[in-house]
Amino acid sequence: MLLKRIASSLALIAIVLATIFLTWFFNLMMIFFIVMGLYEFFTMLEKKDISAYKYFGIIMGTIIPVSIMLRFELTKKWELLFIILTLLFLIVMLFKRRKNSGVVVDISTTVFGILYVSWFFSFLIKIRNLSGGLGFFSTVLIVTKLGDIGAYLVGSRLGKTPLIPRISPNKSIEGSIGGLIFSISGALACSPFLKMDTLHVVLIGLVLGILGQLGDLSESLIKRDCQVKDSGVILPGMGGILDVMDSLLFTAPVFYFYISIILK
Repeated sequence: MLLKRIASSLALIAIVLATIFLTWFFNLMMIFFIVMGLYEFFTMLEKKDISAYKYFGIIMGTIIPVSIMLRFELTKKWELLFIILTLLFLIVMLFKRRKNSGVVVDISTTVFGILYVSWFFSFLIKIRNLSGGLGFFSTVLIVTKLGDIGAYLVGSRLGKTPLIPRISPNKSIEGSIGGLIFSISGALACSPFLKMDTLHVVLIGLVLGILGQLGDLSESLIKRDCQVKDSGVILPGMGGILDVMDSLLFTAPVFYFYISIILK
């Protein structure tokens, strides 16, 4: 399992390195990750007998990154308009249902999937589009993923105290601390991109490290509710695409808003 995990990690690293310097490839990979993440999310819901609008959710979820890539903004608050239109489309589609039961759950889970997977992950594209976005994108990726690696390595070797066993029995407090140390180290390594004082950089590493672990735990909670071990099987030793995305779903939006405020 460890060898498979290492092989999958190396393959992902190679892809990411390629996307950093090729904008068109980066855009394609972001769309691929979002589409696959949405597919895995809605597939997990099906195992819980929730009839979310799977393909509608995937289509609407794909529109978000595409519009960001094309820098299309119908209004300054286009995200709010998009959510309203999505709800309207869903309600119209519900008129064709033969039964009324489960309506609230189906609407809620469809919209949640679009926001949770597509909108949150799309902030990576917004980060890349910022002035100095190459360094910022590298920072959020390195800090978040080093936290994942640190939590796994330290937890597998030294983990003894369960973190939240009802959500993820394999995660430990020792692993969580190790992940935070790795995240802070990653932030310090990326300090030339951030151009901030050391205390500020350490704080960014700590905050992103905590958010990355919360993102991981949130997906673990969803998987446990749906009674699945992994979101998919596309990555040997790691699970599905959503299993790789989960820690970035919270760090990307927060980091984007933070950097946007700093750059003003």
